[in-house]
Amino acid sequence: VQLQASGGGLVQAGGSLSLSCAASTRTLNAYSVAWFRQAPGKEREFVAGISRRADYKRYADSAKGRFTISRDNGNMAYLQMIGLKPEDTAVYYCAARYRSRDDIPSNRMDEFNIWGQGTLVTVSS
Repeated sequence: VQLQASGGGLVQAGGSLSLSCAASTRTLNAYSVAWFRQAPGKEREFVAGISRRADYKRYADSAKGRFTISRDNGNMAYLQMIGLKPEDTAVYYCAARYRSRDDIPSNRMDEFNIWGQGTLVTVSS
């Protein structure tokens, strides 16, 4: 399975962006999916995760109330971001992890073994 993230760009503070993550397989139904981000000079951090059947979602404190993770029944996952702040500027990566059951998505980077190439989000003040 390969992932490709897209949808990044330049937006003013307070604006919105919607990121997409497309898998090379026909379906991602056996995988939980997460978004991570890495700001310049900082470590990669968890943003949001969604379980394989979307019954469970998990957000970093910085994302709660502003970001929404979702997925379809095929090969796509999404991260909708509103109220963007300059501190949201980062390269955003989607990642997937095989799961045999629907459970709370992990927020640990080392537990995901499938990664997309990242998409840059720049929020200007």
